[in-house]
Amino acid sequence: MELTVAGTRCRLATGGRPFDPAASPWPPLLLIHGAANDHDAWQAVAAGLAAAGGAPLVPDLPGHGLSGGAPRRSIAALADWLPLLLDAAGVEQAVLVGHSMGSLVALDCAARYPQRVSQLALLGSSAPMPVADALLSHAETHPDSVRRMMTEYSLTSSFQLTGGSGHGIWGPGVTLAIMRRSPPGVLAIDLANCNDYTWGLAAAAQVACPTLLLVARRDRMTPRRNLAPLQSALRHVRRAEIAACGHAMMNEQPQAVVDELLKFLAATSVGPQPTAPAQSLRQG
Repeated sequence: MELTVAGTRCRLATGGRPFDPAASPWPPLLLIHGAANDHDAWQAVAAGLAAAGGAPLVPDLPGHGLSGGAPRRSIAALADWLPLLLDAAGVEQAVLVGHSMGSLVALDCAARYPQRVSQLALLGSSAPMPVADALLSHAETHPDSVRRMMTEYSLTSSFQLTGGSGHGIWGPGVTLAIMRRSPPGVLAIDLANCNDYTWGLAAAAQVACPTLLLVARRDRMTPRRNLAPLQSALRHVRRAEIAACGHAMMNEQPQAVVDELLKFLAATSVGPQPTAPAQSLRQG
């Protein structure tokens, strides 16, 4: 599916089914990918949510994947883009689900645009989300070495050894391939955005909607030991953990991610929100 957002093309996935929020028991689910990723990072999760009756919207962020425009150079700028996307899709209110960098984008949006967010789910998150200086510099000069390191640290050793889901698909290769096809410079910009975002705890204190913190127990990128300040700052928070799973949980344990999101929706939803007529939509 494609939308025109603020005059620029945005490519989205919808979980393999037509986007029909009126048929969903919950508001649309806006899934926001992490650094140097695109909508394919959510492929299995989006399909699972759609099969359960949800209406996922999974965009390539500006300058990522097949979306046009330049990459935004701050978390706040990305958060400002989300309501424009919802306007283009004719959606008044959505469930924001963000992973890693995407979790900071979702958090900032929920804090500053509360009327647009019914529920919030933060996956593989921490606030702040510092990035080592060496990693920031190497992302500019040796991006593929950083992609390889991020892939290694985002997955458990057992997943890397067994190859994931089988059927001829090497799971770690999926994570690496998605990052490798991101446009030049995007990795460095995204990592800098994560590192520079220092308002996360203040934003969390302003979030009024129900929030899920979904933690991978063996996450080495945003380890659970760093989660306490964010969890304490959120007012209406539920926490769930996925065992034997690393940071790239949508690749390593997609069904567990779907299950936890459905539990959260069942516990916190009050029914679907009205939607306005969508503009500039076409299937793809």
